[in-house]
Amino acid sequence: MVGVTELGYLGFGVSNMDAWREYASKVMGLEVFDEGEKDRFYIRMDYQHHRITVHNSGTDDLDYAGWRVAGPEEFDQMLRQLETAGVKYQRGSEADCAERSVLDLVKFLDPGGNPTEIYHGPRIDFHKPFHPGRGMHGRFLTGQQGLGHIIIRQTDTQKAYRFYTDVLGMRGSVEYHLQIPQIGITAKPIFLHCNDRDHSVAFLGGPAEKRINHLMLEVDNIDDIGQTHDIVRDLNIPVTVKLGKHANDQMFTFYSVNPSGWLFEYGGVGRAASHQSEYYEYDMWGHDNDAPGYGLDLRLRYDWTNFLKK
Repeated sequence: MVGVTELGYLGFGVSNMDAWREYASKVMGLEVFDEGEKDRFYIRMDYQHHRITVHNSGTDDLDYAGWRVAGPEEFDQMLRQLETAGVKYQRGSEADCAERSVLDLVKFLDPGGNPTEIYHGPRIDFHKPFHPGRGMHGRFLTGQQGLGHIIIRQTDTQKAYRFYTDVLGMRGSVEYHLQIPQIGITAKPIFLHCNDRDHSVAFLGGPAEKRINHLMLEVDNIDDIGQTHDIVRDLNIPVTVKLGKHANDQMFTFYSVNPSGWLFEYGGVGRAASHQSEYYEYDMWGHDNDAPGYGLDLRLRYDWTNFLKK
C-alpha cells in the first residue's frame, strides 16, 4: 500500500476576484500572479509554480484539493487502491495536467462529495524566488509538510476516516473532545496526517454550508503572525477565534474570515506530528470565540474561574 505525502494544492471558487487578490497579497502576504487567463489567478507560497488557484466560478468554496504521491510507481499503485475500494475516478488528460502543472493526476469525489485529486510531479520554479505580496519577517512553512491543512465537510466522519486511512494511506484519530455549549453536545473531530505536519486534513462532522471550514497557513516567524493579526484587526475583518495555542499541533494561531465567507487560520511556532494518538479537552491557552456563526463556536479555552476560587 502507498499513501499520499502532502496536501499539495487547492482550487477555490470565488465571486469577487478583486477582493481575493487584495486579501491574498496585502492581508495574508501570499504571492499573487496570473498568466493571462481571465477566469483565474494563482497563489504561490514557495518555489512550487502555485499552491492555490483562485477560479472565477462564483462558488465561494473549495473547488478541489490535490494530494501528492511520491512518483509514477506510487501513482499507479494509488489507482489500484482506488479501484479496489470501488472509487469511480477520471484520469486527467494532458490538458488537465498542464492546467495543474503536474506530470499526472486523477480526479474523484471523497466520501463527503469533496472534489479530490491525486497527482505526482508538481512543477517547481527554483529560478523564480518567492516574492510575498507585502513585507514579511519570514516565510511560509511548506516543504515536505505541504501547503498547510484543511478542515472539510464530512457527513459520515467514520466513512471518511476509513477512506483517508485505508485508501489514501493517512494516519490519525480523534484528537479533541470539545464542548459545544449552545447545543449541549461534545464534538469529537478527527485529525489525519501524512507527513510531519500534525494534520493535513480534519473532519468536524455534522451539517455545514460549505465544503471547507478553514485553511491553515503556517509561517516560520512569530512576528508575521502578530503583524497579520494587526492588519486583520485594522481592516475590521471578522476574527472568529482569537489568538491562542492549540493542544494538538501546539500552533500559535488565530482565525479570520476571507472574502468568500469561510476561514483562514494563520499561525506557526508549532510542533511536528507525534505519530501516536492522544486527545485533549481544551487548547493550551486563548482561542476564545469572537465573531460567531462560522462553524467554530466551540469551547477551546479552559475556564479557570472555579479553580482560582479554591
